[in-house]
Amino acid sequence: MFNSIGNIFRLTTFGESHGPAIGGVIDGFPAGITIDTDFVQAELNRRRPGQSDITTSRKEGDKVEFLSGIFEGKSTGTSIGFIIRNGNQHSNDYNNIEHAYRPSHADYTYSSKYGIRDHRGGGRSSARETISRVVAGALAKLVLKEAGIRITAYTSQIGPFQLTSQYADYDFNEIEKNPVRCPDPSLATEMESLVKEIKGAGNTVGGVVSCVIQGCPVGLGEPVFGKLHAALGSAMLSINAVKGFEYGEGFASAAMKGTDMNDLFYNNNGRIDTRTNHSGGIQGGISNGQDIYFRVAFKPVATLLMEQPTVNDQGEEITLTARGRHDPCVVPRAVPIVEAMAAITLLDFYLIHKMRR
Repeated sequence: MFNSIGNIFRLTTFGESHGPAIGGVIDGFPAGITIDTDFVQAELNRRRPGQSDITTSRKEGDKVEFLSGIFEGKSTGTSIGFIIRNGNQHSNDYNNIEHAYRPSHADYTYSSKYGIRDHRGGGRSSARETISRVVAGALAKLVLKEAGIRITAYTSQIGPFQLTSQYADYDFNEIEKNPVRCPDPSLATEMESLVKEIKGAGNTVGGVVSCVIQGCPVGLGEPVFGKLHAALGSAMLSINAVKGFEYGEGFASAAMKGTDMNDLFYNNNGRIDTRTNHSGGIQGGISNGQDIYFRVAFKPVATLLMEQPTVNDQGEEITLTARGRHDPCVVPRAVPIVEAMAAITLLDFYLIHKMRR
C-alpha cells in the first residue's frame, strides 16, 4: 500500500535499481487523452543519468514501454502499465558494502525493518525508482495542459549560490539551456563550476529546486486533512534526498508582520483577485487562482568517494570507501522529478474537484 500515491489518479511503482526493470501502474487516468509518447520520453531524458559531466556517468537509455491502457494513441480509461528496463548496472561496485552500513543511507534502517536488504545500489531505496514518477507525471501534464495548467521547476540554489529575485523576474526559457537548470545564465556558470570542483574532490553538495504552477483554477484542495499544500509537501518529501518543503513565503513569514503578509483582495474588472501572493496561491488549503509556488531542499548525496568511518552488520567499526557512479549534486536531475510529483498531485486534486461539481 505504501508503494502508491494518489486518490483518483493513482500511481503504484515497482522495481529496484539493479533489478531487470523499473515500472508502474496508473489507475484513474481519464479516457480519450492523446498520449504524446515523444513528450513522455523527453521528460525521461531530462531525468536520466549521464546527460552531462556534472551527473553520474551511468549510461541508461531509459526507454519507456507502455504495456496497457493505450489504444491507437489514446488512453482507454483502464490501467496504464509501463516498464523501463535497466541496462547499465555495475552491481560488483557494491560488493564492498554488502555487510557495511553507508553513512546517511537507508542501509541500516532497511536491514533493521526487514531483516534483509538489496545492497546493489540501495535496491528499492535507490533514486532510480523516481523514473516511474516521471512517466506518470508526464502523462498527468498532458491532461493538465488541456486544463491550462503549467508546471515549471528550476534550480534556485546549489551550495552557497542562490537566486535572489522573485521567479517572475527570470526567463524560464533559459532553464534547459545549461546543465544545472538555473534560469540565470551567469549564476548557472558559477553553480556548474562548483559542482565540478565538488565532484573532483569526491564530495557532494546540496541545493534547492523551486517550482511554479500557473493557471491553476480556484478550488483545488479539501478542508482539514486534504489540504493542497499538505499533499504537495507529502509528494515532495517522498523524493529521495529531500529534507525540506515550504510554499509561499514559507519560513520567511515567521519574521513578517500581518500587514506585510496579508494578500489584499480587490475587484479586477469583475474578477476577485489579490494584490500580492505571499500565500503562494493556496489559502485554507485550497487553491485561490494565483500562481502556486514552493521550494524543495535537497541534501548532499550521501555517497562520498572518500574514506568514512562506519560499522558493519555485526556492529564492528570499519572504514568504508564507496565505489560506483554517483551524482555529486542531485539537484539538476531532480528538477523534472519535482515537476512530475507536482503534476501527479495536481491532477489527482483536479479530478477530485471535478467530481464535486
